[in-house]
Amino acid sequence: MFETILVPTDGSPWSDKAADAAIGVAKAIGGRIVVLAVAEPYPIMPAAEGAFLGDWTEYEAESRRIAQEHVHKVTTAAGDVHVPCESVVVASFNTSDEIIDAANRFHCGVIFMGSHGRKGLSKLFLGSQTQKVLAHSTIPVMVFR
Repeated sequence: MFETILVPTDGSPWSDKAADAAIGVAKAIGGRIVVLAVAEPYPIMPAAEGAFLGDWTEYEAESRRIAQEHVHKVTTAAGDVHVPCESVVVASFNTSDEIIDAANRFHCGVIFMGSHGRKGLSKLFLGSQTQKVLAHSTIPVMVFR
């Protein structure tokens, strides 16, 4: 049932906990993990009128590089304990949609994800992306704090 586990990661402590748990479960059941990072594209509208945010190609390249680092950290940890692991990096403004799409595309049985991303403001409430995944996922979602 859970032989393929999707692990969305943004490098936050919460996603690290989810990744560690997913690796442990996959190892115990002989499963595999799929690690997903969503790189944020260049903002379509600057934060303030007249604001210059820099070269969009540099911004997107850096965003993708950071996402690759987060994925690499998890794939390395999985490889260290011989858990099969596939990695995916996509660029999107719709993180929750990408998580649900990846779960379907890779035929995952469960999603292990952090309660908050790097933008989480409160430890009392779930992050907005986690809430959206919980609301729209058709498979079980394990949330880690």
